Amino acid sequence: MSFSMRVHSYGGPEVLTWEQAPVPQPGPGQAKIAHQAIGLNFIDTYHRSGLYKQPELPFVPGSEGAGTVLAVGEGVTDVAVGDRVAYAGVIGAYCEERVIAADRLVKLPDAIDTTTAAAMMLQGLTVHYLLRKTHIVGPETVMLLHAAAGGVGLIASQWAAALGATIIGTAGSDEKADLAKAHGVTHVVNYARENFVDRVREITGGAGCDVVYDGVGKDTFPASLDCLKPRGLWVSFGNASGPVPPFEPAILATKGSLFMTRPILGHYIATRPELLAAAEELFDVVRRGKVRISVNQTYSLANAAQAHRDLEARKTTGSSVFLADQIIRPLGTMARREG
Repeated sequence: MSFSMRVHSYGGPEVLTWEQAPVPQPGPGQAKIAHQAIGLNFIDTYHRSGLYKQPELPFVPGSEGAGTVLAVGEGVTDVAVGDRVAYAGVIGAYCEERVIAADRLVKLPDAIDTTTAAAMMLQGLTVHYLLRKTHIVGPETVMLLHAAAGGVGLIASQWAAALGATIIGTAGSDEKADLAKAHGVTHVVNYARENFVDRVREITGGAGCDVVYDGVGKDTFPASLDCLKPRGLWVSFGNASGPVPPFEPAILATKGSLFMTRPILGHYIATRPELLAAAEELFDVVRRGKVRISVNQTYSLANAAQAHRDLEARKTTGSSVFLADQIIRPLGTMARREG
């Protein structure tokens, strides 16, 4: 039997329910893993709230984890029992044990522990496609990165700095601004007291940025467009403040023949070779110290509701994880509701 967090109806953090259920043996092409650590990401709140609806209810949220292979099904050659593995982009992570498609697992290098892996896979692979695929970042790049002190932001800042880019990052407090600066951001804009469009224009001498990486959504639109050079690229990859409202495509023309994309990780790691290549590049920058993974909050999985509240209230910085040794089993009950 394994404990997991389940969502029976969409809503706030209170809908997360701690339950116990058997875990089946892996079928052909599958592996059974025991989690040592599980990542917390904003997309988890989108799944829980129903912003991104799931095929059926109830479901287990969470899209990132790391642990050990317990068993493999017929035909599995990518991983073996005892391997330390990690994954991203496969929903169902908020659990002690799970069955997962084996070709979605990557083996962890000796230099990367499971806590670090759980904190970096989803966010790190997201940064990989943002900087290495969606827009190729290099020394000539001037970029605007919203939420620079968040989980994606801290990884993106360090990686972009290692690539030689000029990074303008936004943050919501002096503390977060200092954190972003310490992780490689060239210029930090505290949007609590500064207009980020005006500051971008000032910093770039009126030229604007080559690319804007926007994981905030509603609150930074359409102002993000005003930070771009003509023919610049707006990358809308998240909705931390809510979804971007509908808009007329002509706005892209009037603001400088701009380009826009709304990418998701799944389309960049759809095949196993793509997944392995992206993971290896991520592991490499972490091993070489170009990117340091900041695990700034840890929680018990049974306290996932509080973790979601903290995340949505912008109380967290860097990465947050649920640790296996912090899982609290309820005594004498099969399920309880966290609130």
